[in-house]
Amino acid sequence: MENIRLSLALEAGLTLPTEGAIAVFRPRADTPLDPLPRTRVEAIQSFAPDHTMLAARGYTVVTQETGPYALSIVCLPRAKDEARDLIACAMAATPNGTVVIDGTKTDGIESVLKDMRKRTPVSGPISKAHGKIFWCAASDAFADWRKLPSKNADGYLTAPGVFSADKVDRASKLLVQTLPQKLGRRVADLGAGWGYISANILDRDGLESLHLVEAEANALDCARQTISDDRVRFHWADVTRWHHPEIMDAVVMNPPFHTSRDADPTIGQAFIRAAHGMLSQTGKLWLVANRHLPYESTLSDFFNEVSEIGGDGSFKVLEAARPRRR
Repeated sequence: MENIRLSLALEAGLTLPTEGAIAVFRPRADTPLDPLPRTRVEAIQSFAPDHTMLAARGYTVVTQETGPYALSIVCLPRAKDEARDLIACAMAATPNGTVVIDGTKTDGIESVLKDMRKRTPVSGPISKAHGKIFWCAASDAFADWRKLPSKNADGYLTAPGVFSADKVDRASKLLVQTLPQKLGRRVADLGAGWGYISANILDRDGLESLHLVEAEANALDCARQTISDDRVRFHWADVTRWHHPEIMDAVVMNPPFHTSRDADPTIGQAFIRAAHGMLSQTGKLWLVANRHLPYESTLSDFFNEVSEIGGDGSFKVLEAARPRRR
């Protein structure tokens, strides 16, 4: 599949270097990378499902940039802080080359272009397929856009672009407040993020092992620095494909419910299936979700007992017990 905007940029004057590595920051699993020379491309992707799929396509994939690069392409993410951080990283990692910014209108490409023009000359832009692409010489004028992991309003270490980076989200707080004091000996936190839920259940009675499973490496790195406990294991993995090292007595989760702007309940439903597959016959699942998400039906497919045990006007905390036989 052709990358239309990149192809048009090459026709309009963007030059691919004849040698040296080419970085692509934050490409998705299906991002078209033609006409880049595959053997020289290094994809920087810390989200496990995309990382795995890009590697399966034959690309070299890393979680953090290595550099130096002859050319860098930033696939603009939606989160403003993350977008600026990626641009600053690309500039620093491409000291004598060109940095390309590619994104859609819904990802904020217009505002990024406006802000960058205030600091450096920009070539292009080219508009196509509901987005824009433009490029400029690497510059240190964007060093202040670098956003290192830092503590949020609640004192937890987070990184740009991770879920609820600014403060603890209300749903996770509600889940922690509703959970019983005794969860079981072996517990998994699916989609653990930067570790808020796990950090707040370490004092539960009888806990012997706690597995944090998170697809975003940047979030999991924050959790590693926040939580120091010999009972805790960290797993960078797609929850729906994770091979659990032991049978769990309990699973807790605040599953993601969208990959775009529209809600997608199939993600949470896949989390529920994964939880069922790792629980003992007496195990329990606790999850928190927006009230409009239809998880009860899926829970009833996999568990004999499903009940709402807490919540408020926006969120519900559900408990599922007695997993149905596999």
